[in-house]
Amino acid sequence: MSQKQSPLNTVSIPTTTPATWLGVMGGGQLGRMFAHAAQAMGFKVAVLEQEEDCPAGQVADRLIRTSYTDAKGLEELASLCGAVTTEFENVSADSLAVLAAKTYVAPSAAGVSIAQDRIAEKRFFVDCSAASGVQPAPHKIIAAEADIDAIPADLLPGILKTVRMGYDGKGQVRVRSIADVKAAFAEMKGVTCLLEKMLPLAYEVSVLVARGADGAAVVYPIAENVHRDGILFTTTVPSDHVSDAVAKKAQDAALAIIAKLDYVGVLCIEFFVLTDGSLVVNEMAPRPHNSGHYTIDACITSQFEQQARAMARLPLGDVRQHSPAVMLNILGDVWYEGDSGGDNDSMREPAWDKILALPGAHLHLYGKAQARRARKMGHVTFVAPTMAQAQAQLAAACAILGIAL
Repeated sequence: MSQKQSPLNTVSIPTTTPATWLGVMGGGQLGRMFAHAAQAMGFKVAVLEQEEDCPAGQVADRLIRTSYTDAKGLEELASLCGAVTTEFENVSADSLAVLAAKTYVAPSAAGVSIAQDRIAEKRFFVDCSAASGVQPAPHKIIAAEADIDAIPADLLPGILKTVRMGYDGKGQVRVRSIADVKAAFAEMKGVTCLLEKMLPLAYEVSVLVARGADGAAVVYPIAENVHRDGILFTTTVPSDHVSDAVAKKAQDAALAIIAKLDYVGVLCIEFFVLTDGSLVVNEMAPRPHNSGHYTIDACITSQFEQQARAMARLPLGDVRQHSPAVMLNILGDVWYEGDSGGDNDSMREPAWDKILALPGAHLHLYGKAQARRARKMGHVTFVAPTMAQAQAQLAAACAILGIAL
């Protein structure tokens, strides 16, 4: 049976004649890596994205060039594809709902909409805390100047975050006083924000979990993340810092959260581990995640193959990790020779030949034509028999690229 004739709850098995298509909303690097994984399984991939020279569009079997809300483009994607997913959490949930009327969509608009709104996300985490065993950080909605004057003293210092459209540290300001909050709120043009109390953080972890339409769920090993300037710097799996007890609590919480959300697909949930060993849930991303890139080279089933399996309603894959791994994000800064911070510094191509000479190095570049400071351009994953060896290769790579450890 062709995919166009399939009911919405039918398994999408890859075929060549006629081709079985999977669709992606968004043209970034996550869509690119999803396309690679889905194509390896025998699917054809269509990408809906306004930009022509986008990472996912470069490798997709079809690029539908239009905005995420264009009715004609959505109709074309839905009529072609047996299932559609999103690689970017700020794709309109309304557009996903439109698609869902004509084809299978995973994750659903309902699940994505919660992750798009920090207020809804915090409320959801609180609502399912009885099942998950974890709470978010203390917080307060800041929608007007009067809300600032009513901030409890024990909520500061904190982080003021825009409710929508924040990622990679954007839309976030650290505040220590009422005056700081007022200044930051004005700088953010008075959009609704969320003030979160800063907690004594020991380290941050993320849990990658996947769930099928049949309710079956799998959870990957715990990843420890280090950020710089709000952008992920390294991911280490396994981490010496993460005890068995913390790992189990985080994984159990992730499984409870994804079940409560009735979510289908790959979900990444970030947690804070505090200095007293307690766990706090921070936020979730309704898609494969930067911290899960290590799964491409270090796990039986990558997060991107897992996403294709889930949305096609196929059995979920084995999440076992076969090698210790460290992932290093590659930002556009490494193309610049100077360190002044300006984009007028002279540029050169990094020494990828030296990186690839390192044992266990796996280079992934995203096909972005222009390198800019703080722009994600690729990543390198180092796999090795031991974590010490992987860390040694990370250090060698950072020295080659001029990145301070």
